[in-house]
Amino acid sequence: MADNQQPQDTAKSRLPDTIEATASGKVKGAAEPERVKSDPVEKKSAGNGLLWFFVLLNLALLGAAGYGGYWFINERTVTQTKLDALQASVEQSITEQGNRATSDSNVIKTDLTKQEATDKALAENQQALEATIDELALALDNAESQLQEMNGRRPTDWLVAEADYLVRMAGRKMWLEQDVRTAIMLLGNADKRLQSLSDPSVLPVRALIAQDIQALQQVNPTSQVSVALALDGMFKQINALPLNAPEENYTAPDRTVTDSASDWKQNLLNVWHSLVDDFIHVEVRDVPVEPMMSAKQKWLVQEQLKLALQQAQTAALASEQALFVASIEQATAILADNYLADSPQVSGFEMALNHLKATDISKAIPTELTSQAALEALLDSRVKRVFGEGVSAL
Repeated sequence: MADNQQPQDTAKSRLPDTIEATASGKVKGAAEPERVKSDPVEKKSAGNGLLWFFVLLNLALLGAAGYGGYWFINERTVTQTKLDALQASVEQSITEQGNRATSDSNVIKTDLTKQEATDKALAENQQALEATIDELALALDNAESQLQEMNGRRPTDWLVAEADYLVRMAGRKMWLEQDVRTAIMLLGNADKRLQSLSDPSVLPVRALIAQDIQALQQVNPTSQVSVALALDGMFKQINALPLNAPEENYTAPDRTVTDSASDWKQNLLNVWHSLVDDFIHVEVRDVPVEPMMSAKQKWLVQEQLKLALQQAQTAALASEQALFVASIEQATAILADNYLADSPQVSGFEMALNHLKATDISKAIPTELTSQAALEALLDSRVKRVFGEGVSAL
């Protein structure tokens, strides 16, 4: 706006100067009347024309200055509008570029953060891998040193592991299955494995194995399974044993009608008796009358004897001597009260019960094997120290 006002101020400053010059000309003309009056008419008309020329010139200049000011102001407004639009466009472009730069900066920061996290994870993985590699290298060095130490070692040390396995199996047979005979056999095989080493250093372990074998040989050798099988065989013979009950010995007389005419009386009696005996039966006995045993009572006696034998069988498998003897005594009492003592079958059955009653089925099995701990120590010193913990599965 300051540039637009400068031409107007110039035109206004020139206009007073022209008016002042005109006025001064008039004053000079009044001060010198005599000289003017003395001038000719041509000089007066020439002065007026010059005055009007300057007046028109000033007016032209003033119009030109006004037009120039108007044009300048108009151009200045248009230019300012363009400049404002350009400035707004530039500012908008700068803002968009700033927003885009901020967004790109945020994305770059996010990428940098992710990259830093990835680099950190890779560094941690690298450290873990380096630690694993160091451990593997150390283990490899140890293995190489152990392999070097194996030069000159006894190549039959694996027999120690086999002997330890056999002792463990003997313990399982003894404690889980109550099979003392198999346990003794396994301990003997373990002693043979150690004997094949021909190493005096295993003699203490062999002595402990021999001690365990002697302890197991002192256990009651009676086979509980054999006793249970004997009771099972007797169980199946119960139904064939004769019961102590009177049986009816009545035999019906012969009522057959013959074809002979001479037997007509006997035939008539036979027909009569065949009709009457179905309604009335008379039997003559010359001995004391004994009560007879019903089929239900027979079945009950047999089942009681079977139950007593089953209880004895269960007690034999569980090594419960008191319950076993009580069940056998109960079976003997039932046999004496309800079966024929004179029968050979009943006598043999009773003898078998008395034999089983005298059988000792109790077993005092040791709770541990003294050779097992010694074998484990020997296995640790000879095998595990060389091959590591890989043989722990043995």
